[in-house]
Amino acid sequence: PAELPVAPEPTLLLAITDLVANSAALVYFTAGALRRNISADMIPRRFPLQLKTKSMGVFSPQLQKHFPDQPMELLLSARRQPLLSCHPDALHGTLFSSAEAFVVLPNATRVPAFLLNIDANVTGKPTISRNRLGGTVKL
Repeated sequence: PAELPVAPEPTLLLAITDLVANSAALVYFTAGALRRNISADMIPRRFPLQLKTKSMGVFSPQLQKHFPDQPMELLLSARRQPLLSCHPDALHGTLFSSAEAFVVLPNATRVPAFLLNIDANVTGKPTISRNRLGGTVKL
């Protein structure tokens, strides 16, 4: 059990426990809500890495050879339920995800290109500046 501080004036207190955070993560994972399809048109043009076989040739040189300058899509999804832990100054999480890349042919057929499993430890710290709530995230 956690003791909440007593404030001398009206204050908004937000308390999140590991149980609440992990229950929410389990619900989202079980419902299949931790999946996101990203297409080439969703990436800003100024971003240095575009979802095209030409850009992805750095990771897989054969892509550009077999599918010259074709658009690509990424399917990001959780492989397992994220694990979350709450601390007084931050929220820590371990993410177990995968990124499946597809080449999109002119007839809209998607050809599997590669699969990356990505596990990451993430720390998020909330910040309050004047009347604005913000935060930082570190991998």
